[in-house]
Amino acid sequence: MGQVNRERRRDGGEASPAIGAWLTQGSEVTIAIVALASFEIINAAYGRETGDRLVDLALERFDRVLSATDEFDLSRAGPVFTLALPLSFEAAHPLIAATEFALAQPFVVGATTVHVGTRIGVAAGQGEEAEELLARARTALADARVLDGATTRIAPPAPHRPIAQLAADLHRAIERDEIAVLFQPQVALGSNRITGVEALARWNHPELGELGAETLLAASDRANLGIALSDHILARALASAATWPTELSSLRVAVNVTATDLSRPDFAERFLARVDESGVARARVTAEITEGGLIDDLDGATELLTTLRDGGCRVAIDDFGTGYSSLAYLTALPVDYLKIDLRLTQSIVGDRRHRVVVEGIIAIANALGFETIAEGVETEEQRALLEARGCTYYQGFLCSGAIDSAGLARLIGAA
Repeated sequence: MGQVNRERRRDGGEASPAIGAWLTQGSEVTIAIVALASFEIINAAYGRETGDRLVDLALERFDRVLSATDEFDLSRAGPVFTLALPLSFEAAHPLIAATEFALAQPFVVGATTVHVGTRIGVAAGQGEEAEELLARARTALADARVLDGATTRIAPPAPHRPIAQLAADLHRAIERDEIAVLFQPQVALGSNRITGVEALARWNHPELGELGAETLLAASDRANLGIALSDHILARALASAATWPTELSSLRVAVNVTATDLSRPDFAERFLARVDESGVARARVTAEITEGGLIDDLDGATELLTTLRDGGCRVAIDDFGTGYSSLAYLTALPVDYLKIDLRLTQSIVGDRRHRVVVEGIIAIANALGFETIAEGVETEEQRALLEARGCTYYQGFLCSGAIDSAGLARLIGAA
């Protein structure tokens, strides 16, 4: 029988062991991430109890659709459901379509009848890592969420190409400027103003379409193009920021810095020179480095980041709380922001232990004079809890996914 997990996973988003087992056995696997599109509106209009009951009713509809299916894995995080099937996309599609239809029917909650739209992101693959497949499904969901129209759209899975072949393609992609940069807003808790953005890379592959950051980074590692890719993304992000209209001209721009970047002794000087060439003020630029990127050479990384910060840029520790966290290095590193990993953020409402961890991160940051940015915020309940605990900023689909400069201008203009 199918495996059903009705509780939020403690990690808030890692792949189920069942998915990894199916892939290891050589099975084709299809993942569909289903988000209830109108959930926040319904929660605001009818209250949390109605929203909670709606999620339970949606889960019952999943059960009915999947009742004749021998193998599946279903989990949920709030109003977002992740369905995995050991089937090809063609074989799984009827079940996904049936799920879409079932959730499109009106829900009766007490005396209230509500209609819920959905957004569904789908990825199918064989012979790849479970987290990579899940990441492609998340990217597909992000695409589905920004499509126009009120009806449900299913973003089809991108054809999978071996990483070795993608690595060869990446050389040409950088030369042909196929690596685009989008921007995800960062919102100040309290004022609800957009004060910054994170630059996120997307690969517009001529055959496979848009590929997300996870695939891009895997290909760059295989092709030994990490430094060239980082330079390209930084240049594209700064070029966009330099031409933004007045209403965007004060936004901070955060760019990701990899462990490979930090392995270059001249990294900080090159970074600052690139910022100066763009005309963007150094104070507007933040370098984001993951915890893992600090471990290989903490002293060397500290020196480079100190040069950046003394030069006028800001520094953020990305994905804090899930890597090699050490309170000792926080006292030595030149840090402005701690970014709370989305796997913690997305489970703070339903998982007491994750909530305690997040509260601890915020308390430590406040005590050390750092600001905090919570990633992956999708619900008003998450946002309100973070604000109540003293978090400084958030980013996530509650505000917007990654959008281009024109979309950013429209979003701020509508605020």
